[in-house]
Amino acid sequence: MESISTVEIELPVRLVRSFTESDPVRMRLHYAAHDPYALRAIFGATDGGAPVEWILSRDVVAQGLNHHAGQGDVRVWPAAVGPGRDVVYIALNSPGGSALLEAPLRDMRSFLSRTQSMVPLGAESEQFDMDTELAHLLAES
Repeated sequence: MESISTVEIELPVRLVRSFTESDPVRMRLHYAAHDPYALRAIFGATDGGAPVEWILSRDVVAQGLNHHAGQGDVRVWPAAVGPGRDVVYIALNSPGGSALLEAPLRDMRSFLSRTQSMVPLGAESEQFDMDTELAHLLAES
């Protein structure tokens, strides 16, 4: 659900298994102005299991639309895979396994543009209330 302070989109992505094999996967991207540094990527389970959620750095994803960005658990980079078919690859790694996803570059750019109309890149700290976040973290411990 989208509101004045959130942006959400469902994208057709592919789980890359090899150079010649990939499977369709549902990916929903969610951005909320109150958590300005993060993008939530929710992947629908194809086997009826629970969805999987990853929290991605909006800055890394934005950089990855133009050149290789990120390191470790999340890496993002653009590629042209055919005439008029530009994609962005998202590599996710965890102790439980890894995945390589292929998403339409145009759709990713559009989504990020919508997030930037809410909170421009570099202006995240103006939306982030450090005192509230610190109080929340201390209350959990």
